[in-house]
Amino acid sequence: MHQDAGAPLSAVVVGAGVGGLTAALALARAGLSVTVVEQAQALGEVGAGLQVSPNATRVLFNLGLEAELSALAFRPEAVEARGWRRGQEISQAPLGESARERYGFPYFHMHRADLISVLEQACRAEAGIALRLGSEVVACASDGTPALVLASGERLEADILVGADGIRSVVREALFGPAAPRFTGQVAWRGLVPAERLKDAGIRPVASLWMGPGAHFVHYFVRGGTLVNFVGVVERDDWREESWSSRGEAADLRRDFAGWHPTVQRIVEAAPEDGCFRWALFDRDPLPEWGRGAVTLLGDACHPTLPFMAQGACMAIEDAAVLAGCLAGCGRAGIPAALKRYAALRRTRTAGIQAGSRRNATIYHLPPPFSWARNLVMGAGLGMGSTMDGLYRYDALAAGTRPAA
Repeated sequence: MHQDAGAPLSAVVVGAGVGGLTAALALARAGLSVTVVEQAQALGEVGAGLQVSPNATRVLFNLGLEAELSALAFRPEAVEARGWRRGQEISQAPLGESARERYGFPYFHMHRADLISVLEQACRAEAGIALRLGSEVVACASDGTPALVLASGERLEADILVGADGIRSVVREALFGPAAPRFTGQVAWRGLVPAERLKDAGIRPVASLWMGPGAHFVHYFVRGGTLVNFVGVVERDDWREESWSSRGEAADLRRDFAGWHPTVQRIVEAAPEDGCFRWALFDRDPLPEWGRGAVTLLGDACHPTLPFMAQGACMAIEDAAVLAGCLAGCGRAGIPAALKRYAALRRTRTAGIQAGSRRNATIYHLPPPFSWARNLVMGAGLGMGSTMDGLYRYDALAAGTRPAA
């Protein structure tokens, strides 16, 4: 497809996850014509809960999604850390209204499918976006005019190509060659339990982290408090299936968290037999470059993030806003420079989140006596609460208008 000199810049976004859909909406609002290609036939109930912190809600609200998201979200009052067996409170940091007052935007717990649904509807309503599901990418050309080849044989060309297609990105491989992600030695369980089944389980309206030797367990409400989302992470080397939709045996889940606090036990016991999923956690080192020419990457395609700072989706949302800011008003000749600036603005922050998430994986799983020292440090206010300001005050909307350092 050949672009007229006066036509709007065109972009093809590969992947209709949180990052890809946010990028499509942000780019369209910046004046670009956007096509999103996604191999799935429909965007459905994939994944479970997400924590969407103020650095991300800032972007989503700016895209006009405040009312839709607010209607579906749960607003936690705090985030807390507790001991795995006795349940003693180790640390707590306020969220709720205090977070909105401090950072200007709220902290949400959401079902991933709800966030995807809101973004999908917004993209379908946007005149400058074409959303193409059931379109698998089999090849990508990054030299000259960016182009994709679909499984159907169709070739798509655009001024800009954005790979938002996850940790095993086809676009990333086309740019930098094949490289397998690294298995972390950790496996995550996930599931959803109706809140009415857990009325007397002692679950508070907060994000709760239970830390134990070699494992940790997180739970919080989603869908306005009607569901409890849980994620349990254990260190093991006998499961390397990466899919979020791989079912695990409920008996194995209960075995992995046997002996934990009664609240954790209640959640695990209430998990539906056909609703327990587990996936292996994989990782990659930060990329020194994110693209070439008019092709770039976004989200897990360039900085896959372990879920131990609850920032994976948030980083992809930030990426989308900064990318759109860098490309706004950009002519065709300026595309390579704009994409280099986007990557330069994002690399340090996302690499820091990757490193912090890896570090938390170690900290959360410390055995005694090291866990005792950790608890003292966190109890003194040097844990999760001390990192919030740097995370949540970040303004991706303003970042895209600034020159790279």
